[in-house]
Amino acid sequence: MNISVAIDGPAAAGKSTIANIIAHRFSLVYINTGFMYRAVTLMCMKEDVSYTDVQGVCEIAKSLEICFDGDRILVNGKDFTDLIRQPNISSNVSNYAAISELRKLLVDMQQKIASKCNVVMDGRDIGTVVLKNAPLKFFLTASASERAKRRCVELNKKGIPAEYDKVLDEIIKRDYIDSHRAVSPLVKSEDAVEIDSSNLSILEVVEIISKYIIKYIEGHNQ
Repeated sequence: MNISVAIDGPAAAGKSTIANIIAHRFSLVYINTGFMYRAVTLMCMKEDVSYTDVQGVCEIAKSLEICFDGDRILVNGKDFTDLIRQPNISSNVSNYAAISELRKLLVDMQQKIASKCNVVMDGRDIGTVVLKNAPLKFFLTASASERAKRRCVELNKKGIPAEYDKVLDEIIKRDYIDSHRAVSPLVKSEDAVEIDSSNLSILEVVEIISKYIIKYIEGHNQ
């Protein structure tokens, strides 16, 4: 039995944290697709390659060996997890992620992994593009203000200064770019279960998703 869990939603909705817990609970391979786009963004910015230079961006993406170790992303053998969470990456990643040629490269990579393993993936277009035939789809959301609060707490815990108003503004801008881009915009898949986590804890959301997965597993083991 193949299990594919797709988790979509806007920035700072708790997707990666929840997906990681689900992966451990059900022994799934966790693929954080957002991390992949962030890693490309980081490398492009290091090499001073603008998102307008499509060929240059794709060449950099092809040169990267990306793999995951739990909730960590390794790029060319180095742990990039903390580096890609920096505010300057957060404010630029949507521009790079909107490049159709880059999306095709990374989606192909993501689909190959899913064809070989039981996976949980989170991102912006998992249920609509990457794993459109996944039997388990979820769309996580929360108010922009709540997501901004969570992101500030996350950054402050890592010792990264964060101003609420600035973070909120960046989240609103990212929401607009993600939902209005021409290729694979952020939209809820028609067959996805929508979960508004504004007033829910991480574990409460995990329990909701877990019930659906358990029901699916039990239904296919009969």
